Amino acid sequence: MNEEKDLTEECTAGQAPEEAENTAEPETTPEQEPETEAEAEQPEIRQQVNDTPDPEELLAAEKDKYLRLYAEYDNYRKRTAKEKTETYSHATAAAVETLLPALDSFSLALEAACTDEAYKTGMEKIYTQLTEALKKLGVREMEALGTPFDPNFHNAIKQSADTEYEEGTVCQVFQKGYLIGDRVIRHAMVAVAQ
Repeated sequence: MNEEKDLTEECTAGQAPEEAENTAEPETTPEQEPETEAEAEQPEIRQQVNDTPDPEELLAAEKDKYLRLYAEYDNYRKRTAKEKTETYSHATAAAVETLLPALDSFSLALEAACTDEAYKTGMEKIYTQLTEALKKLGVREMEALGTPFDPNFHNAIKQSADTEYEEGTVCQVFQKGYLIGDRVIRHAMVAVAQ
């Protein structure tokens, strides 16, 4: 403080008293002067007034929050719908897989020799009903005999020296394979020509 007074006195030593007063006290600008006494007493109010966000910025922030929430909900809805469909497909596949041995037994029973025509006709009707029920569930039998061997659909259990079929072709089917849509429920057990 004392140094400031000394500097002020040195600067104003050669000036008239009126000029010295003007240089000693800096003029206040209208920006620096408090507008009201309440603002002068509470400078934090002025700070709060200046810190209030623009309504357009608030609206943009709320709109952004809404759009993000909507997108998150839409993704959740799609994900749960997909999971529901997959769960139904998995449950159907599991149920059909447990029924396939019975279907195989019916197929073998139909191939067996039988003297009672009424019994054979009844077995054929039951087998037809089972296959129709599986078709309604979207289950279909794989075409294996005479097709090229594909490890995605076929399970080769032996190779056969069969001259009727080309090399790498399925020449015999031991157990039928089944699909639901493009999904394999059971691979076909086959023999492959070499």
